[in-house]
Amino acid sequence: MPELVYSAMGASKSAGDGREVGVGFCDGVLGGREVRWGTAATLSGMYEAIGAVVAFGYWYLFEMGRLMTELIAANAKSGAGASEIGGTALTLFYFHPVTWLFLGMFFEGAVRLCSAAFAGNVVGSLPLVIVERAAFWMRHPRKARVIGKNAKSFAGAVRERARIAMAKEVADQVESSGTGTDEVVEIRASRRKDEWIAPRVVRMGEAYYRLEKNWVGGGERPFCYRLRRLEAGVPGRNVILYERE
Repeated sequence: MPELVYSAMGASKSAGDGREVGVGFCDGVLGGREVRWGTAATLSGMYEAIGAVVAFGYWYLFEMGRLMTELIAANAKSGAGASEIGGTALTLFYFHPVTWLFLGMFFEGAVRLCSAAFAGNVVGSLPLVIVERAAFWMRHPRKARVIGKNAKSFAGAVRERARIAMAKEVADQVESSGTGTDEVVEIRASRRKDEWIAPRVVRMGEAYYRLEKNWVGGGERPFCYRLRRLEAGVPGRNVILYERE
């Protein structure tokens, strides 16, 4: 019969031929018993929502009583009515961080309850999810860097969309320096040119340029492109035609 051997780091299961097969921490703690995670998540979400409602009720009685007492004492000489004092107290109550905490707990419990009961998805509590993700990123720093790059890219795309939505569309600003094959052209545009990816070739008039670099700056024309003139033309389907405005 397989034998479970426990250690400080977890548990291992000894097979009949002397080999040791590792088991998970939960398997060791639960003794190999099957856990119905859907039922556990449903009950956990229900208890969280009910606990938040009860705590919110006690918090309402305590905080509203305190606010009403302080506001009545402070406005004893001003002649403020009961409705004005009550409205002010209620506003202060709903803006209190503890109020938002209990409301968040209620909605989180409701979401976890409905997700587990009706969709079969087990959703963890937010504090536990944060702790688990932090531990995961500490154990896997390479994956954490990938996630950070993806988040940075997503944030950059959101900022770009917001910048385009707020900025008006204006004509491109074209500046050139040098002559002949040493000519360098910089184009600043208010909208991104999706096809302009280095080292694409751009034709302006009768001259051909190779796109060397593109970056995002500031101002009303944040999208910048630097091109260098080529010695000879390279006509083809991949050449971008650009007309100066």
